[in-house]
Amino acid sequence: MDAAPRLPVDRLLDDPGTRIVVCCGAGGVGKTTTAAALGVRAAERGRKVVVLTIDPARRLAQSMGIDSLDNTPRRVKGVDGADGGELHAMMLDMKRTFDEIVEGHADAERAEAILANPFYQSLSAGFAGTQEYMAMEKLGQLRARDDWDLIVVDTPPSRSALDFLDAPKRLGSFLDGKFIRVLMAPAKVGGRAGMKFLNVGMSLMTGTLSKLMGASLLKDVQTFVAAMDTMFGGFRTRADATFRLLQAPGTAFLVVAAPEPDALREAAYFVERLAAENMPLAGLVLNRVHGSGADQLSAERALAAAENLEEGGIVDQESGNAGLRDSAAQADAADTGARDGGADTEVNADVNADVNAGADADAEVDEITAGLLRLHAERMQVIAREQRTRDRFTSLHPEVAVAEVAALPGDVHDLAGLRAIGERLAAGVPAGA
Repeated sequence: MDAAPRLPVDRLLDDPGTRIVVCCGAGGVGKTTTAAALGVRAAERGRKVVVLTIDPARRLAQSMGIDSLDNTPRRVKGVDGADGGELHAMMLDMKRTFDEIVEGHADAERAEAILANPFYQSLSAGFAGTQEYMAMEKLGQLRARDDWDLIVVDTPPSRSALDFLDAPKRLGSFLDGKFIRVLMAPAKVGGRAGMKFLNVGMSLMTGTLSKLMGASLLKDVQTFVAAMDTMFGGFRTRADATFRLLQAPGTAFLVVAAPEPDALREAAYFVERLAAENMPLAGLVLNRVHGSGADQLSAERALAAAENLEEGGIVDQESGNAGLRDSAAQADAADTGARDGGADTEVNADVNADVNAGADADAEVDEITAGLLRLHAERMQVIAREQRTRDRFTSLHPEVAVAEVAALPGDVHDLAGLRAIGERLAAGVPAGA
């Protein structure tokens, strides 16, 4: 980690010029927890914050003590507002966001027709790229309202971290593309001459599309296109505007990863892509990093000590002959008892029982100690493997600032847990390392 600069998380959150923080990266690396922890820390340091999450697991709501999140920002209780900060949280409802766009850009009659259209209902509920596009739309809406000092975005879980950047463009291009324009052509060409000119070509095309899509679906698409005619240009325009907002100086991208080869490969790819798109990268958050308070004991030495204990060795005795002296003392005690005769038989039996009990206890302690040594060896091996993985990333991207977050023993499920994550983020290094 010597080659990587430390990510100054508190300075980033305290800077009034920072208006948007985007947490991105591969799925399952703790983006949602990181976004929530950043929101809590920024709010308790005096900023008015809203966290936008697109996590279907709804863990953010649970950790913030909110029964349910929806498309409206809700105030989070229990946040220390002594410095004037506030925390709000919301979960993207992509269909509701799409509905809001339609309702906001079409008259009541046309909006009703669009919302009832079967193709629109499919498009708004699960069309490829819709979630990412609507996340961008909602981000643009939140920023335009200017009600918050800081917006923290938890990007959608997706197969590729690049989907958040690519999908809005793809959906915008589809909604404003040639295919849609072709379907709109019959309605745009006026008069019989125009219709005669298009009849032959359109009948051929619609016949083919009917076979591919089904006549009913094609009709739904054409009805949807006709109703959305006046709105198509706006999708591309808004997507472009939000893309420019992400490139602006007030935005900071945090790439979140775990110290694992696949996650850091994805992180490296994202770092390169952000640079290519001129997106402002603040740094890398390396989550779930393992540490040890006894790292002076190497894995090799721990394993060797465990093997000696398990084989009846003398690793932890005060001297090399201590075990032999103990055995000789036990033998002498037994001989003395035998010479003393029957009067001391019961005493000797008690002595022997105590000796045997002590030996059993020592064996149990040795077994537990050996197990702990093996656990420590495994932890040290994990730490070494994570260090090698980090070193590969930092050798490729030595300019990227890094904050490490220690792996916690359990899941984060409340504000106290989020505060603990925030403290580790600000410290930048794992506890015990």
